[in-house]
Amino acid sequence: MSPITYKATWINPSFLHYRVPVYKKLHELLGGNFTLIYSALRTPEPVRNKINSLLGNKAVGLSKEITVNFGSNEGNFANRGYRIPFQPGLLKAIIDSKPDVIISEGFFQWTPAAVWVKLWKKIPLVIAYERTIHTERNAGFLRTFYRRIIAKKADAIFCNGILSKEYCTNIMGISPNRITTGAMAADTDELSKWCENLPLDDIDELKKKFGLRRPIFLYVGRLVRRKGLRELLKGWELYFRNSSSTHGSLLLVGEGPERKVLENIICEHNLPNVIFAGIVNYDEIAPYYAASDVFIIPTLEDNWSLVVPEAMACGKPILCSKYNGCWPELVHQEVNGWVFDPLNPEEIAKSLEFCTNNQNRLPQMGKESQNIVQEYNPQHAAEAILKACQVALDHFRNR
Repeated sequence: MSPITYKATWINPSFLHYRVPVYKKLHELLGGNFTLIYSALRTPEPVRNKINSLLGNKAVGLSKEITVNFGSNEGNFANRGYRIPFQPGLLKAIIDSKPDVIISEGFFQWTPAAVWVKLWKKIPLVIAYERTIHTERNAGFLRTFYRRIIAKKADAIFCNGILSKEYCTNIMGISPNRITTGAMAADTDELSKWCENLPLDDIDELKKKFGLRRPIFLYVGRLVRRKGLRELLKGWELYFRNSSSTHGSLLLVGEGPERKVLENIICEHNLPNVIFAGIVNYDEIAPYYAASDVFIIPTLEDNWSLVVPEAMACGKPILCSKYNGCWPELVHQEVNGWVFDPLNPEEIAKSLEFCTNNQNRLPQMGKESQNIVQEYNPQHAAEAILKACQVALDHFRNR
């Protein structure tokens, strides 16, 4: 990329570890002219410590946020309630950073403050947006109407993938010329190295610990209603009912309020070979990826699941729900995986059975996953974000 001479400020109330490598790369590409303003209350302490170490005084953590919540978030589905935040000092922090372009996360949360600074100080605004028609199917009139108003104030949008872009163009009415894609990345390099360097004894020990039978299907994530695990168990039951053998294990890594419900389903339907591994820290997850044969995510709605590129970096084929926003970029049908409808148990069962009957193909499909995911790295994401910033600057100057 050519030298960048402008200053960018990103306001993001909360983020997790996967954003840190992208912020680091933005800091480097902007020659240190990158400021991150975030909530010190909502961002986990380990993530705060890491970003503060990387950015120094360019990482501005704000506290004393006040929020008012309406409705509930039962099942962890999107748009089931309203959260209205007020962050003292946010306007001053944005202005004090003296940005040439402002980046704001989503259409709500702290974005109204960004819009206010844009209009007052005449600064281009970029909005980061990652949702799709599936995650926003329950957005409702008021939310959609509000977003359309805010979208008119934005000079550019950057999205994770094409499903998010389609939502922005078809529902929000944003010109495709003002949208860039490819802004999401996982820390795939580090995870890939961990998997490659694992001793075989450690992998065998994990398999013995849980009594795993091949093929091993791995799920990593929270055990919440939104993730479609009840639907996965329906497909698992059908898979074993139609199978002539009892091969295969389903290993669930994570914890959450659905666990008791899932355990009851397993007991009532006498489902075999379903294992709960509980919570596994990120720096201890590599053996689980290495031990598995296939990664499966049956989500009912997800923006762009980062566990998918993580599993791909570890050389795993992917069974992916069509309601996951990442599949058009990451899952190539019968090349490195399969896309299925989690609301159709027969589709789930057929996908599981295909893996079982084609176990000799799985390692090559895992290699294809590694090839595909190489493009989705922090450098690629940072460049997509900076492209949106340039679009915003040009749009602001020329209008």
